[in-house]
Amino acid sequence: MPLLTTVLGLAQRLRRERFLLALLLPAVLWALVHPHDALNYPQAIDWPTLATLAALLALTQGLQSSGALAPLALRLMHHLDSPRRLALFLVLAAAALSTVLTNDVALFITVPLTLTLRGRADLPVARLVIFQAMAVNAGSLLSPIGNPQNILLWQQSGLSPAAFVAQMAPLALASLATLLALTAAVFSGQPCAPAPDAGRSATDRPLLALSCALYGLFLLALHLQQPLAGLALTLAGLAALRWRLLLKVDWPLLAVFALMFIDIQLLASLPLINTALTELAGAGETVRYLGAVGLSQLISNVPATMLLLHSQPPGALLAYAVNVGGYGFVLGSLANLIALRQLGAEGRWGAFHAWSVPLLGLNLLLGWLLLRVWPGLA
Repeated sequence: MPLLTTVLGLAQRLRRERFLLALLLPAVLWALVHPHDALNYPQAIDWPTLATLAALLALTQGLQSSGALAPLALRLMHHLDSPRRLALFLVLAAAALSTVLTNDVALFITVPLTLTLRGRADLPVARLVIFQAMAVNAGSLLSPIGNPQNILLWQQSGLSPAAFVAQMAPLALASLATLLALTAAVFSGQPCAPAPDAGRSATDRPLLALSCALYGLFLLALHLQQPLAGLALTLAGLAALRWRLLLKVDWPLLAVFALMFIDIQLLASLPLINTALTELAGAGETVRYLGAVGLSQLISNVPATMLLLHSQPPGALLAYAVNVGGYGFVLGSLANLIALRQLGAEGRWGAFHAWSVPLLGLNLLLGWLLLRVWPGLA
């Protein structure tokens, strides 16, 4: 009976996944027309990336369920007693962490902490999370390991880590400065008192200790390039202590990522797309820059980078374009989707795009100007 209830709950949850179902439709239709191609769907999925995301989702759920984030959040509110100060701290923390831990991992650290403040003080929590999503775009573009597209570009460019950072620093500094100025302008500087019902929740110390230990082991597994083994260890450890916790993990998000990989491969196989990419490679710098930003908006900047590297050099122009493309539409960067999924019901796409689309236009202009005036970039 509990199993049946769980299955029915998951089925009901799946019905609400409109974005997932929209991604599923092209894959199903293509399989009906080309049934043999469906056998290659598993090969289109980046399994190490999916395993990394699954482990981070499970570990984040463990930290949240332990109740340890609530006291830390309250301590932050005590020292940063206004939405503006708190927002500036969270934006800077997310940006800094994304340079060394990648944008996705930075969000899995900072967003759960922010969500703990929901209901404890009169704070615009949804806006705080949205700004953190934009912060990791700004911070991660500086580092050769800050995001997946930079890893690809750095590995193919032949640049040293320091040279890559020097190449990206003008855009990173301009983008972060713009975001910080916007943060200071839109968040209130008035002190906000904790809500009357804001109390300290009990901490599940065994779960906290296990989650932290598994987090360290998983990072070691990533360093050893063994994400699948790290995922297996993470799931086994959490299941042994709190198996019901795994039912709370956002598994549909994994399906969304898997379907995105499949749909992108289908898109790349179309002759029209290949022709367009060839023509784009032979165009002028401005057209190539705008084309890479636009393609990132359509299919996300990581797969856009994969496609464009087949026909364009891994220089500053492409690096600037695909990183700028992380702003704008939610699909511009998969980190955007991760942040909004963690936000849950408050994660209105309209609210996200109200801030992210203008920042796309501003950063697009900043990137283009820097490429034209900064010596040695273009």
